[in-house]
Amino acid sequence: MYGWIWRHLPGGTGLKAVQALVLLLAVCALLLFVVFPWVEPRLPFNDVTVGG
Repeated sequence: MYGWIWRHLPGGTGLKAVQALVLLLAVCALLLFVVFPWVEPRLPFNDVTVGG
């Protein structure tokens, strides 16, 4: 998968490295600001029960 992305990025090695870094940062931002906040209420981590 990473090879496919690398082959399809335009430019030389330096430009491809910069583009890959920007792409990685964009994916991380999408996960942090869109996906994780959407998923968080659906996870049972706040359903704490203390029983004995």
